[in-house]
Amino acid sequence: MADGGWRTDLANAARSRAVWVGFAGSLCILLGSLSPAYLPQASPIWDWLPRSGPGLATVRWTGTVLTLLGLMALLEAWFRLRPAARRRRGRPQLRNWAVLAIVASPLLVAPPVFSHDAYSYVAHGWLLHNQLDPYQIGPGALPGYFADQVAWVWRETPAPYGPLALRTSHLLVILAGFDPVWAALLHRIPALLGVGLIGYFVPRIARLVGVSRSGASWFATLNPILIIDFIGGAHNDSLMTGLMVFGIWLTLRHRSWWAGAMVIGIAAAIKQPALLAAVALPFMVRPWTSWRPRPLAAAMGRALTSLAIAVAVFVAITWATGLGFGWINATDVPGRVDTVSPVTILGRVLQYPATAFGWDPTGSAVFDVIRKLGVVVMVVGMVWFAILYLGRRPIRFVSWSLLWFSLTAPALHSWYLLWGGVLLPMTSPGRRTVRAAIVATVVLLAYNALNFGIRNGLWVIMLILVGAAYWTIHTHELSQPIDDEESVFE
Repeated sequence: MADGGWRTDLANAARSRAVWVGFAGSLCILLGSLSPAYLPQASPIWDWLPRSGPGLATVRWTGTVLTLLGLMALLEAWFRLRPAARRRRGRPQLRNWAVLAIVASPLLVAPPVFSHDAYSYVAHGWLLHNQLDPYQIGPGALPGYFADQVAWVWRETPAPYGPLALRTSHLLVILAGFDPVWAALLHRIPALLGVGLIGYFVPRIARLVGVSRSGASWFATLNPILIIDFIGGAHNDSLMTGLMVFGIWLTLRHRSWWAGAMVIGIAAAIKQPALLAAVALPFMVRPWTSWRPRPLAAAMGRALTSLAIAVAVFVAITWATGLGFGWINATDVPGRVDTVSPVTILGRVLQYPATAFGWDPTGSAVFDVIRKLGVVVMVVGMVWFAILYLGRRPIRFVSWSLLWFSLTAPALHSWYLLWGGVLLPMTSPGRRTVRAAIVATVVLLAYNALNFGIRNGLWVIMLILVGAAYWTIHTHELSQPIDDEESVFE
């Protein structure tokens, strides 16, 4: 790590060509986001864009190409900034917070990128301001500028988020002077707070568990998914993940799992998957090593107590916000849209022959069965991880279980992988596991770009992205021997 104050850290980062490649990538994504596929229907930016003819075609082409170039630049910068790669080239190590500050700065002024979820957050806050319950109705129940910015598929769906997330959105709508555009931009404040917590505590957790701080920080905080989705997209998953990481550090550093469980309860009030981490906190202080009845009962008691503390904090926040538990009825909302979730893909693949041969004329029965089986696979996998890792390697249990949850859920978005992904370096993964994580990062980023590129009517150009992404990952990762003993996190 570079020595010196924050000015020195920034100056050292600014001397790196790879950092400016990443900055150029973010800048291209900023400019590419000002095109039809990325903007909501009610965005004021439309006033500056052509609505038809050659002008609109030019904007579509330009936006798509810039987005493609931006993604490639971010991926290239990420690989070049890997600590092990810099050491091999004889380059000095950089402070990752300083790198992130430069690389991500263009996205701070961009409209939410690659997702319209931030506009949904704003609409939920607007519903609350009008004494309407987002857990019972969708944004479309209150027609107007706020609802018009929400993607059409979410306009009639209730909110699946925790009560603290909804009250935060309400506050930001008020601070924005009830301007939906500014309110969406202000949602970067909690998102940046989450990124700050991740950037600060991930390397400290790494030090406590004996893992390279710079390597862990590189994978977690400079990950293109974090830059694009947490900072660019302003997803509330950022604050949830940051608070979860903080709770884990608090437990490890101060040997106080009950305090960590309280923080996890706050994180769950943003988004509920954080509760999983509460089960593992006691074993970060006192490992569970025996299956004999008394040690097993004691271990289960500690785990359930930790979970109960987190749930109690969650319930207290729910009571304080006055919003209740209506989110329970909205847990299926994310899965109402097809994504690259393996479960959804398998369901659609099997749906076609079932319909074609008349076994299931509507195709819905096969699809529903596959999704239910996905839930079973999810639960079985998490139980298996608990048996293998909960007692002795609790961070691995949290990381792998959250990743498994993301991969087997009915809906998969790139930012879901960051729930467990930011902890992955602290699990001492093998090279195959790390390679799979890197490939998943590239695939999901390519899918996001392809999805929006198709909306711009330029699917041929976006196919180039697939080839470019493969070339990038092959050059930096796939061409390396799989049995290389040097850890990518060193």
